[in-house]
Order: sequence, then structure tokens, then C-alpha cells
Amino acid sequence: MEKIFESEYRFLSILWEHEPIASPALVALCNQSLGWKKSTTYTVIKKLTDKKIVKSENTIVSSLVTKDEVDHQESEELLQRTSNGHIPTFLAAFLKDRKLTKAEADHIRQIIDTAEE
Repeated sequence: MEKIFESEYRFLSILWEHEPIASPALVALCNQSLGWKKSTTYTVIKKLTDKKIVKSENTIVSSLVTKDEVDHQESEELLQRTSNGHIPTFLAAFLKDRKLTKAEADHIRQIIDTAEE
């Protein structure tokens, strides 16, 4: 999947919540939520169609990727960029100067237990 930029992600967040949706209705939502003009919305639809991230058929727009897929890719890119893919280094940097609630710590332990080989 090609890189998704911040503005594209904000657009996709609207699309995921309302899809499938007619492009005029999507234009109205993007104007309301993002302050975009009609031309901006159609430009982003075209770019994401070219990237094979959305499809637009007969004025109906829908996604070809899920939010989870995009979030996973973004997380992997962040992990690689900041920690060379080393999860302990990433977590140490992320949690520096942060305090977790007991519930948050328990949830993280549960995630680790599930992911452990």
C-alpha cells in the first residue's frame, strides 16, 4: 500500500464512517468537517483511487482498505523510523515521562502475553 498522508487519512476517516457514500454527500461532509472545497475533495478521491485505496463507481465512493490495515501500516512505519523496528526501544521512548494507569498497564501486559511466541 502506498503512503497515506495526513490529509488523506482525515478524508478516509470520514469515508470509513459513512461508506459507501455518493460523492456529492462526501463533498458536503468534507466541507463541513475539513473545510475543503469541492475540488479538493475530488482531487483526494482521484489520488486515492490512483493509489488503489478507494474506488469511485457511478458517483459512489468506498474504501478498498480498512482503517485497521492503514493504522497497522502507519504503526510499522513509525516503529521502523523511530526505533529501527525494535519494539522495546520504541516503548521505552514512548513511555518516557508518562505514567500508566493500572488498567492501561494490565492491557499492555495482556497484549504482550498474546503476542509472545
